[in-house]
Amino acid sequence: MKVTVDRNSGFCWGVVRTIDIAEEQMEEERELYSLGPVIHNPVEIERLRAKGLTPVTLADLPRLAGKRVLIRAHGEPPSTYARARDLGVTVIDATCPVVTKVQERIRKFFDGGYQIVIFGKRDHAEVIGLVGQTNGEAVVISSVKDIESVDLTRKTVLFSQTTMDKPTFHEIARVLREKIAEVVIGTFEESAIDFHAKDTICGQVAGREKKLREFAAAHEVMIFVAGRNSSNGKVLYDICRDANARSYFIEQEQDMDPAWFAGAATVGISGATSTPQWLMERVQRAIEERAQRHH
Repeated sequence: MKVTVDRNSGFCWGVVRTIDIAEEQMEEERELYSLGPVIHNPVEIERLRAKGLTPVTLADLPRLAGKRVLIRAHGEPPSTYARARDLGVTVIDATCPVVTKVQERIRKFFDGGYQIVIFGKRDHAEVIGLVGQTNGEAVVISSVKDIESVDLTRKTVLFSQTTMDKPTFHEIARVLREKIAEVVIGTFEESAIDFHAKDTICGQVAGREKKLREFAAAHEVMIFVAGRNSSNGKVLYDICRDANARSYFIEQEQDMDPAWFAGAATVGISGATSTPQWLMERVQRAIEERAQRHH
């Protein structure tokens, strides 16, 4: 049985950078806190916890005066930084630079009087940080049918959470553009309402779908490794299953069922942008050892 780890899978560079920053900080002084789980992967969280990283919530900040708190790759709204400053908490900012750039662009358009529309998941940490750039005024939509919550008479700019899918983003942009044009015609106004669509989906996430589809189709069985809470993991696993009906989702190697591998000569292993390389390699070894024992 040939078992291959997808070399295009695993941590995106924003997550690698956050974990590097956390590990550097813990070398200086072991005690470090992260606002929220630093990554949506329980196995990696445990590894970092053993080194001294403790996840906390906003409610815990008052008791962390004088301590160091890491802002993870998803970023935070400006209110979090202000609160930390007021409480005497030292912020270690490990926001992914791609996300920071989106935050800055949103703030610039918001300050210019634009209605900000964000294609994303309302409760996702990254989106909370993006909405925070607009005093909480941004409209968050997750599908075309949510467009009814947008004020079509205002100059508007559409952004995206960095891990959403491109086809839906472009579909939302198209429908918004059409609806705004209809409003303009309906009011007989000379001036067209200003509308911009900014595709702020991370290239590393967007580029993975096509490669993953090819990888999944090239193997008889696909094992997809991710934390159950990873939104990007759910999206990528669905792509796997679409390309290969024998695709299975696991959090770690104990979740595997021997029956999955019956008669398979090739097995592919892939993971979310929050799945560590070492974990996929551990799954690979577990499958190979099982195959040898049964040979």
